[in-house]
Amino acid sequence: MAAKKTVTYEQIVEKVRKTFENADAREIFEHVAIEVDIVGEGAGAFYFEVAERACLVEPYNYYNHDGRIIATADVIMKLAAKKIHLREAWQGGLIKYEGNEVKLNLLLDKLRLP
Repeated sequence: MAAKKTVTYEQIVEKVRKTFENADAREIFEHVAIEVDIVGEGAGAFYFEVAERACLVEPYNYYNHDGRIIATADVIMKLAAKKIHLREAWQGGLIKYEGNEVKLNLLLDKLRLP
């Protein structure tokens, strides 16, 4: 049986960036900043931001965020690969969300992935 391939923090951020930076945020008219904390393998933090109706992903903590997602690398990679939807992950307990739920719901309702 093949060993599970490990994923690095850098690979996670790059995958998320490739998926979400081309997302359609034209219907989001306010600033949204979400810090994403990866726990376990590939641990680290990055932020996801919608500003001026465009998405940005950067490998930094965002201390003045609207909310924070806490999840494993596996879940983040499945989200970035569009194998699961953020709403499904949140409602199913695959991610933990702390913060302004109105801002999270804005992303869930208005953000369209390519």
